[in-house]
Amino acid sequence: MGNNPAYKDEAEKLGILLANKNIKLVYGGGNVGLMGVLADSNLQARGNCIGVMPGRLIDLEIAHDNLTELIVVDSMHERKGKMAELSDGFIAMPGGFGTLDELAEALTYNQLRLYDKPVGILNINGYFDHILDFFDRGVEEKFVRAEHRNNIIVSDDTEELLRKMMEYKPVTIGKWIDEIKEERQ
Repeated sequence: MGNNPAYKDEAEKLGILLANKNIKLVYGGGNVGLMGVLADSNLQARGNCIGVMPGRLIDLEIAHDNLTELIVVDSMHERKGKMAELSDGFIAMPGGFGTLDELAEALTYNQLRLYDKPVGILNINGYFDHILDFFDRGVEEKFVRAEHRNNIIVSDDTEELLRKMMEYKPVTIGKWIDEIKEERQ
């Protein structure tokens, strides 16, 4: 859960906020860590909480027993695909390598317009500051387009993040793909 109580507090706040706004929570299905806190608070507020977990990991990840629905899949790849299919947007909270993996995939799929769903970063206690610096450096060095960097919704406030995500407008693809092709020539 991290070493700062703010992480747990914001996870609880987000779970309740999603339930109160009748927004379905789709997540990895565990009952430990911040994701367990998020699910518990969502369910306690009478939310709709769907977990997606590979069968092989149910025992390892300690599957949540009280979800609205637990969808069992065969692989991590299938898990991410199913979560993306069921979700209207993505929120990254402080976490480890799995968080980084899922955030990078969501950003890449949005960049390529494989789906047009908002990607939010709940930057509790400045946790994502270094990753955001990396994204900014990518823009400076011309590896990331500014419009894609600016398409990432970031806030340290749960309610503000959700509000901004509700106002999301996707970046159009045509122009930047043509420019990339021209750069190659």
